[in-house]
Amino acid sequence: MQHDFGNKFGKKLRGVNLGGWLVLEKWMTPSLFEGLAATDETSWCVELGEQAESTLKQHWNSFITREDFAWLADRGINAVRIPLGHWIFGPDYPYHRSYGAHPHPFVVGGIDILDRAFVWAEELGLHIVLDLHAAPGCQNGFDNGGIKDVCEWHTKTEYLEYSLTVLEQLAERYHQSPALHAIEVLNEPRWDIDTELLKRYTTAAYQRIRRYCQPEDTAVVFHDGFRSFREYQGFLKGDEYSNVVFDIHRYQCFTREDIDLDIYSHIQKSAIEWKKEADDIIRELGLWTYVGEWSLGLNLKVVSLWAEGPFNHALENMDEFQITTAYRGYAAAQLLTYEKYLGWFFWSYKTETTPAWCFRDCVNRGWLPERFD
Repeated sequence: MQHDFGNKFGKKLRGVNLGGWLVLEKWMTPSLFEGLAATDETSWCVELGEQAESTLKQHWNSFITREDFAWLADRGINAVRIPLGHWIFGPDYPYHRSYGAHPHPFVVGGIDILDRAFVWAEELGLHIVLDLHAAPGCQNGFDNGGIKDVCEWHTKTEYLEYSLTVLEQLAERYHQSPALHAIEVLNEPRWDIDTELLKRYTTAAYQRIRRYCQPEDTAVVFHDGFRSFREYQGFLKGDEYSNVVFDIHRYQCFTREDIDLDIYSHIQKSAIEWKKEADDIIRELGLWTYVGEWSLGLNLKVVSLWAEGPFNHALENMDEFQITTAYRGYAAAQLLTYEKYLGWFFWSYKTETTPAWCFRDCVNRGWLPERFD
C-alpha cells in the first residue's frame, strides 16, 4: 500500500512518544532495572558491562514492534516521536566521568533499530519526529537525559559540537525517507541554561540539519527549555528560516502547586489556563507549536521514583466508574486545548506498570478516544 506523505509543511500531527525504547527510563521499564543500583541508561550500561548488550538488544526487539506501529496507524495516529541518545551511532562520543573505566559504555546497534522503525513508518504511513533526548554530559540532570543529577552539556564545547554532529548525521541518513517529518534539536534543556546559549545552539542545529533536509520536507523543532515562550519572540523568524516548530511539554504532577490540585482543578487548568496559553502562543510567537509530551499522569510517585512526598492523589476515594470518568474528562480537556496547536504527542506509547502514562492502556480502558482521525 502506497502512502501519500506529500508536502509535509504545516501538517497536523496526532502522535505518541516511543519513550523507554532507545533511551531507558527506570520508571517506564522497571523489569530491566530489577536488582540493580542503576538509575539511568548510563549507569545501567556501566553496571551491567558486557551483559548489557544481550539484555538491551532483546528489549529493543520486543518492546516496540511492527505490530505496535500497525496498531497506532489503525487508530488514526499519524506520527511517532522517537527519543534518541547521543550514542545512537556508536562509540565516538565524548567521554564523561560517569562512564568510569568504560570509555564507551553504551550498547551499539540502536541505529539498526531506528532504520527498521523508518521501514515500518513508511509502510504504514506514519510520520517520524526524531528527538535528541539525551545529550553528551546531560542537558537537564534527569534520568531521561542519560545521567541523573548531572547537567553539564552546556559546559563543554565538545558536548555541544557532538550534539550538532549527531543531528547532522541523522539528517544525512534519513533525509530521503518520506517518513522523516521533523528533527528536534534537544529535549528539555534545563531552565537555568542560558537562553542565549540555547538560541546559538538551535541556530547552529538548524543550519546543520538544513544541509540535508529541505524546509518543505522536514521541520526543525526546539523545546522551550522550561521558560516562557516570550523569551523566543522573534527567534528564527528571518527569511532564511522556514518550517521551525516550537515544542512545549505539559504535565500536572511535578510541582507542589499541581500535586495539590483535585481532579476538577486539573481539568480547569487544562481547559481554561492552558487554552489561554495556547491562544497567547499562537497570537504572539508566530511559530508553529507542538505539545511534544503530555499524559494522564497525576501521581508523581510512579514517575519520579526518588521524589520526596507527600503526594496528593487526585483520584483517591473514587470508585472505578468515577476514576474512568475523571480520566476521560482530564484527557478531553487536554485534547481540546492541544488541538489548537500544530500537533501533540502523548507520553508515552507503552510503559510496564503505569497505565495513566501508557497510551495503549489509556485507549483500551476508554480513558482516551478509540480513534484519532
